Amino acid sequence: MATVELRFSALPEHVRTARLVAAAVARRAGVDEAVLDEVRLAVGEACSRAVGLHQLGGVTAPVKVVLHEEEKQFSIEVGDEAPRSAPGDRAPGAAGDDVEAEEDEMGLAVISGLVDDVEVTAGEHGGLIRMTWPTTPAEAGLS
Repeated sequence: MATVELRFSALPEHVRTARLVAAAVARRAGVDEAVLDEVRLAVGEACSRAVGLHQLGGVTAPVKVVLHEEEKQFSIEVGDEAPRSAPGDRAPGAAGDDVEAEEDEMGLAVISGLVDDVEVTAGEHGGLIRMTWPTTPAEAGLS
């Protein structure tokens, strides 16, 4: 069970690096080549969302990406430290809040469309998106 952890300042230019690292680690973990584009896109969307939440909330802490290689699955967790209520629990606010909420929900919809196994949690200390893909054992590819 290998784990790779990546932390980056909440700047859009770092999202590309996170996508590249995620794809490289996913490939090494045994994620099917046909799914790697989905991994890249999902990680890019999750990281872009976290960067936006940090910038919007004035959070200076880094965005955290943790990549877990397990026996039959590979998972990626993208965490932010932007405090908020859980999705769907938003209090009514200004029109700008509605636009931001729509963009947030759209980003989550994109991720859900790319990843079959996704969990989203959010609370007063930030949020976490956990995405999981099946892997193929390395021995199977060597026969």
